[in-house]
Amino acid sequence: MIDLDDQDQRPARPDADSVTAGRKVALGLVAAFVAGVVLGGVGISQLRDARAQRERNAVVALVAVPRSGNLGGSSVQGSVQLSGLLMVVNTGPAPVTVRGVTAERPGVVLRSIEDSRLLPAGGTGQVVVELRFDCRTAFQPDPLSLRLSVETGDARTREVSYPVTLFGSEWHRDAMTMC
Repeated sequence: MIDLDDQDQRPARPDADSVTAGRKVALGLVAAFVAGVVLGGVGISQLRDARAQRERNAVVALVAVPRSGNLGGSSVQGSVQLSGLLMVVNTGPAPVTVRGVTAERPGVVLRSIEDSRLLPAGGTGQVVVELRFDCRTAFQPDPLSLRLSVETGDARTREVSYPVTLFGSEWHRDAMTMC
């Protein structure tokens, strides 16, 4: 029974256990929040680093230069077929694998004849190519547009074009002596 006429009404005081329990809950919530912020920051940083690495791996920058064209060849009725070397320099930030090289224009056909070649960042390699020249039309001053099939670090194959000047190159000199 509750006596409503009681004049000595004091407000109920919280006991010490409930105050301590409330502080522990608040402290736990603050700790969980701080841990979430820290873990979220670390996760975002790792995500950003992974994205930057993928972007670096996707960059392909190559330079190609005709080298020796006198690795063997033949001449038949106004056309020359010879094997040569194409020097390829990887100027990009990540290693790439050159899977194949092709080029074609009136009077000239070029294709790689060996397996793929891994080029580290800043590295140089040589690709063996087979060249076919029509002696009447092959030697124009316009550059030959090479198409290089390249696999990047993200396991994707990309096609890269690079212009190579044949006129005056070792390939040109070797083919002209056979024409």
